[in-house]
Formats: sequence, C-alpha cells, structure tokens
Amino acid sequence: MRLSPDELVLWTVAGVYINATLVCTWVLMAVLALGSFVVTRTLTTGEERSNWQNLLEILVTGILDQIREIGLEHPRKYLPFLGTLFLFIAASSLSSIVPMFEPPTGSLSTTFALALCVFLAVPLYGISARGLGGYLKSYIEPTVIMLPFNAISEVSRTLALAVRLFGNMMSGAMIVGILISITPLLFPIVMTALGLLTGMVQAYIFSILAAVYIAAAANQPQSSKQPPPVASNLV
Repeated sequence: MRLSPDELVLWTVAGVYINATLVCTWVLMAVLALGSFVVTRTLTTGEERSNWQNLLEILVTGILDQIREIGLEHPRKYLPFLGTLFLFIAASSLSSIVPMFEPPTGSLSTTFALALCVFLAVPLYGISARGLGGYLKSYIEPTVIMLPFNAISEVSRTLALAVRLFGNMMSGAMIVGILISITPLLFPIVMTALGLLTGMVQAYIFSILAAVYIAAAANQPQSSKQPPPVASNLV
C-alpha cells in the first residue's frame, strides 16, 4: 500500500519525475476551472435560476458569512483566496471515490504547498490592511521580547497546517484500503462515506484556520481603532 501518491511515478520527462500527485492536481484544477466557467456563464438576477446557480450562491454566501463571523472586515476581499482553498481541499476529498484517482491532499507536498500559500497570504493581507509598519509592530506586541516567539509561531503553525491535513487525509485512505481487503463490501462503503465527511470537515477547518491567521494579521488592535472612553470625553 502506498503511503502517498508521490510514490506512483507515471512517466519521466527530461529527468523530471511526473508522479500521480502532479497529474491528479492538474486534473482537479482543470475540473474546477471548467466547472466554474460552466456554472458562472449563465448567471442571472431573475427569479428563475438554475440549480447550479442556487448551489453556488449558497456556497458563496456561506463562506462570506464564515469570514465575517471570524472578524474580517470586507469579507469579499478575502473570498477568492479562502474560497479557493476550501473548494480545492473539498474537491480533493470528494475525488477519493473516483476509481484510479489519487487525492492530491494525500501527499505531504500538496498540503505543505497549501500551508505555504497561507504563510505568504498572512503578511500580504496584514500589510494591505495595516501598512508595513503596523504589521511588523505586531511581532513585538505586547513587548519586544515576544519577537522570536512570534516569528517561530509563524513557521510552526504553517507546519501544523500541512501535517494536520496530510495526516487526516492519508489515515482515512489507509483505513478504507485496509477494510476493503479484510471485510465485506458494506462496511468499507460506510467507512468511505465517513471518510468523505471527514475530508469536508478538514477542508472547513483548514480554511477557517487560514481566515483566523489572516484576521490576526489584518485586524488592528481594538485600542488603535478607537480612543478610550475617558480620552474621548476629555476631548
């Protein structure tokens, strides 16, 4: 049994190994891009809407509500990044039921790449919202002693995101594979359905954690947003 789709090399091009992770990632991205084009090309504001448009509106509205509840102002600004993260991980989880298809999130290289995207997005959104000085100042809050700890935290939580997603996706696939080999047909089907549910939960958790990290970087401390009541009364 393969621990990762990275181990399945499909062909070699100029000394570069093309494994199942790369191919399945490309296929999944193509399917998502094509699906987005098909669903959005017939959008309408009238009362008669397609089922795909209704599903799309429910999905987008739900993601926007989650971003807003976390505390990020102007949630539409963060929708493309966070929504893409959720859709890719969720689609990857659902693709596990497709025969001969290896979910990309079963590879540590994929989950690390997703976590790296979050690692880069956090300072970009933070600088965009607070300015370079305001964002860098957050590393020395509440005291300058916290500088190395805050820096280590940035790296460690990125690793935690990657390993958490990889571990959950890989363990679910391995358990289903073991059960298929030693038990009748019905039980693995139930476990596969449970694995799909777990994958959707992991997509939600990964996106929420990414939003929380962005919110921590983008939102200014409450004290800097408005003056204390006493000071405002004196003025």
